[in-house]
Amino acid sequence: MVFSSYLFLFYFLPVALGLYSASRRRWKHLVLTLCSYVFYGWANPWFVFLMFFSTVIDYVGGLIVTGRIGGSPPSTRQRRFAVALSVTMNLSLLGFFKYFGFAQENVNWFLRMFGHDALRVYQVVLPVGISFYTFQSMSYCIDLYRSDARPAPSFLDFACYVAMYPQLVAGPIVRYHEIAEQLRERSHTVDKFARGVFFFSLGFAKKILLANPMGEVADAAFRAGALHWHQAWAGVLGYAFQIYFDFSGYSDMAVGLGLMLGFEFARNFNYPYLADSITDFWRRWHISLSTWLRDYLYIPLGGNRLGVGRTYLNLALVMLLGGMWHGAEWTFIVWGAIHGSMLIVERLIGKNPLYRGAPGGLRIGLTFVVVLFTWVFFRADGVTNAFHYVGAMFGSGAPPVATLLNAVLYSPDHLLGFAVCAAVTWACPDTWELARRVGTRKMVAALALLFVAAAVMFTQTYNPFLYFRF
Repeated sequence: MVFSSYLFLFYFLPVALGLYSASRRRWKHLVLTLCSYVFYGWANPWFVFLMFFSTVIDYVGGLIVTGRIGGSPPSTRQRRFAVALSVTMNLSLLGFFKYFGFAQENVNWFLRMFGHDALRVYQVVLPVGISFYTFQSMSYCIDLYRSDARPAPSFLDFACYVAMYPQLVAGPIVRYHEIAEQLRERSHTVDKFARGVFFFSLGFAKKILLANPMGEVADAAFRAGALHWHQAWAGVLGYAFQIYFDFSGYSDMAVGLGLMLGFEFARNFNYPYLADSITDFWRRWHISLSTWLRDYLYIPLGGNRLGVGRTYLNLALVMLLGGMWHGAEWTFIVWGAIHGSMLIVERLIGKNPLYRGAPGGLRIGLTFVVVLFTWVFFRADGVTNAFHYVGAMFGSGAPPVATLLNAVLYSPDHLLGFAVCAAVTWACPDTWELARRVGTRKMVAALALLFVAAAVMFTQTYNPFLYFRF
């Protein structure tokens, strides 16, 4: 189930909010957990058992770390064992379901290269959102081990944290210590609920009215056999807008749903396309992932404390793993490697871009161009196709202009979409700024957008959620 569906908007959400609001305080976590399990298991009920298994492992690990099993303070060895068990089990689940097929394909490529017969490839169904909830669940034991959080009052509270449907399948990644106090005590006010509706409405509009039309442009360009240079640029620009409004729209909806339930989630996007360097970009894009990787991977590896060479190695490794986190394809690995290389280059010159002497507006433009090139690898079907696409952006082997493709890329509605996306990206305040104060006029405008987006949703045949598959 996805947020941008009539099933969620007109059936699940009203019922879930109604049950939650009507339940007494002591039952709210049970109601929210059960609703979240229904939400997650709608497409495939078996996925629920996998998430429940991960929840049990991490909760038991937390009991060991805090000495709530055995009746005596745990030794350092026991605490480390509990954390190692949590990390190993979560990464094993993630590794098997997400990377087993990728590993088989690469083993077969290696065998064929040396003249051997390929092995049979077994298909593994990828549970939706496994990359998000395993990271969330795993952070619990680590936070307890570091004394960054207090243990969950009960298994139900922890299960509610892991399964909470607003951010379950596509983030933002909510770490336990960020929400621990809210699980114990939070307020439910009309103002908070209204802000939640405002966030959700704008996020829904971003997804339906901006991301989906730009996705049609991107798909048309990336699926074309040959491209003129301007068609290639139009396609990757469309994808840049699609992935931004798709993911930031989902994050806005998640924040809004959280507010409706009394929870306050952290900001996940902060004008990423206004970044003036790749270092700055990663302070603004998918903030919950970049900070997770920093706190749970980069710093434990030594960060910048073990010398210059080790710092650069850590940066490269973190970005490679960050690329792999997004998907089991070489394109994601290359995408992560490019970003890692750019971060290293910028760190060499004081966390500044190579074009640090340019005016501010030009630095933003050049950074966006670099990001566009990296999005080619993120979107393309294979590394070879990605390089062909980059070549097309420079006019390599440019064919005669395809009239049919032009009709899709440059249709009046898509040209209007480009203009609106550009205006919203670079000239308008984002949802967080708009939601600081939600008066009557803003709420009426947001509800009108929600109504229009819902109406448009019924006319669209193209409605993917990009990060839903991560």
